[in-house]
Amino acid sequence: MADLVQLTAWRDALMAARYQGVRTVEYDGKRITYASDGEMAAALADLNRQIAGATDRISVVRIQSSKGL
Repeated sequence: MADLVQLTAWRDALMAARYQGVRTVEYDGKRITYASDGEMAAALADLNRQIAGATDRISVVRIQSSKGL
């Protein structure tokens, strides 16, 4: 599993290529060519899911106490 910085870099490279209308993405010396925009969208969705999973934080903390009676 890649770290958050790497996932973000991959997503940014993929988004930039998609917005430019290019189907080939290069990062870290690797080149990937996608067959369609739908395939790029699926890859972006997967990267966004992984990034969201890596940044999940606790949103609710419940504290329970008693006087011991």
